[in-house]
Amino acid sequence: MIYVIDHKDSFTHNVVHQLSLFDKVKCTNYDEINNQYLKKASTIVLSPGPGSPKDYPITSRIYNNYKGRKRILGICLGFQQILYCEGAKIIQQKQIYHGFQSIIKVISRNSIFPHNNKYKVGRYHSLKLKEPFYSQNFDITMRCAISGSAMALENNTDKIYGFQFHPESFLTENGNLLIKKILSA
Repeated sequence: MIYVIDHKDSFTHNVVHQLSLFDKVKCTNYDEINNQYLKKASTIVLSPGPGSPKDYPITSRIYNNYKGRKRILGICLGFQQILYCEGAKIIQQKQIYHGFQSIIKVISRNSIFPHNNKYKVGRYHSLKLKEPFYSQNFDITMRCAISGSAMALENNTDKIYGFQFHPESFLTENGNLLIKKILSA
């Protein structure tokens, strides 16, 4: 079972729909966490949402509690939430990407995705990772082909993954393939 923590975002139910192609999905708001779902879930998904990761201390606690114990996937705000919990700084971008399609490239040979593959993805964010970011277990595995901004992260030891982009968006080509690869990692 996949448990989606909804940060009250309009895209969350699109994420739920996409994930339901692969497994049973339960979803609740971040401020109405169901502990039974957390315990039963094989994967916890941190949804997109408004604001900054610091606005969601409950989600930070859940991440820190289940890191290394369950597969975790963060999408957009969820991607930022993972990085924030790992000590990264999340900052305002100069350019805001809302409903914007970008080409991203797999830059890491350690990625579960083929090295040098390129994907067209839908972006809806105004915040980004402040770099450099160093972590022993986390790799930035995909970057925007134009700006170089971090677009994906992987920690294959603890099975933690994140996308700054939206795999469920109609602007993302092969979004289902990306999700399937993470759920089978």
